Amino acid sequence: MSIPADLKFAESHEWIRVDGDIGTVGISDHAQAELTDIVFAEPPKPGKVVKAGETIAIVESVKAASDIYSPVSGEVIEGNSALDDNPALLNTDPYNEGWIYKIKLSDPAEVAALKTPEQYGEQIS
Repeated sequence: MSIPADLKFAESHEWIRVDGDIGTVGISDHAQAELTDIVFAEPPKPGKVVKAGETIAIVESVKAASDIYSPVSGEVIEGNSALDDNPALLNTDPYNEGWIYKIKLSDPAEVAALKTPEQYGEQIS
């Protein structure tokens, strides 16, 4: 699966797509492939405030439970409720329908410190 050009990546395999001061966050195709079949996802609740690098969500696969870290600081404005009924969206469509949460950025400059798709591709190769 090719990496969309409009994403930025954290070292810990989370991606963010920014539109104005709102970021949509998920896990990379590489991360979901390492986890294998995801059977449960717990997106954060709206109103949760997080700093970049803090644990924000949990996903469980048939292999393990994994913490998801926020690539940026801000306040959660929406969790992806579609994951309640279909956590496999993280496997089947990690860059679109399989997003985990949306966040209002408190420090948009943090996005610039994240990896480009090219840099992330080098990290996982």
